[in-house]
Amino acid sequence: MDFRLSEDQEALRDGIRAFCDGRFPAERLGECAGAGGFERALWRELAGMGVFSLRLPESRGGVGLGMADAVLVFAELGRRLLPGPLAWSHLAAGLVEGAASGESVVGGLELDGGGPLLVEHAAQLDALLVVGEDGVARLDPQALAAAPVGVPLDPLTPLHEVASIPAGERLGGRELAARLRLEGGALAAAQLLGIAEATQELAVAYAKQREQFGRPIAGFQSIKHMLADMYVRQEMARAAVYAAGATLDQPEVGDPARAVASAKLVAGEAAMKNARTCIQVHGGMGYTWEMPPHYYLKRTWVLGTQFGTADDHAERLAEVLAGAPGL
Repeated sequence: MDFRLSEDQEALRDGIRAFCDGRFPAERLGECAGAGGFERALWRELAGMGVFSLRLPESRGGVGLGMADAVLVFAELGRRLLPGPLAWSHLAAGLVEGAASGESVVGGLELDGGGPLLVEHAAQLDALLVVGEDGVARLDPQALAAAPVGVPLDPLTPLHEVASIPAGERLGGRELAARLRLEGGALAAAQLLGIAEATQELAVAYAKQREQFGRPIAGFQSIKHMLADMYVRQEMARAAVYAAGATLDQPEVGDPARAVASAKLVAGEAAMKNARTCIQVHGGMGYTWEMPPHYYLKRTWVLGTQFGTADDHAERLAEVLAGAPGL
């Protein structure tokens, strides 16, 4: 399997990166957090660039690309912490009218049988997908009795808690639910890869300019080791995420469930450790609202709960490996 990007894929990645850097730079994180993060104008621009219709067939008005291309796009979205139910709206293209074009903002909720029922960006949603063991249903978010969570973990991801989920319009059964979970896991892993990349870049840039004892801290051996470890984790996450995207497109080359579980685990660990190291390199400044490192750590915690936790994917991976021939 060749993980080298084609010229078209490089152009796709670079185009999304340029858009994100210009439209949602790191300097805007504090401003957007105070406003709740979500912007309809930004959402329509993302839709215009094909973010939500990327894998929809051209015959249905989409771009007609695959998951290998989608993970490139979502890594760039994660790199700049763009707010909103990005993965859910992407998955809803073709299922919910207006999702692909950005006219409908679609969120999602996974029913796992435990914990509170928390809906992200509930106030901005036009539709809510509820994924359970038996299938997928569509609900009207306005019909939910939802109470806002006062202080969400990620200031760019507002939460509402709902007491119960009413019956909705059934969109599909177990097969659709499994597909959404699998593809959503790959998209979440891609966003985590973007966080691992961004925090490594932030840490290197700060270490080059921050001086102690008359020279940049990047020259200290301990800092060099920390930055090198961040780079290694980032590249391991990249390989795992690219493999997941390629395997979903070509399941004959491997087990998609194993590839996605591996990607979510490796990218999740890379993002978590890189975000923490980035804060450590920044010192006390890393915890302040004026600096971006802590936003990345908080988004990592949120993404770690989406489309399966680390424990869920570790168990799934162990089950796959236990059933593999020769083991």
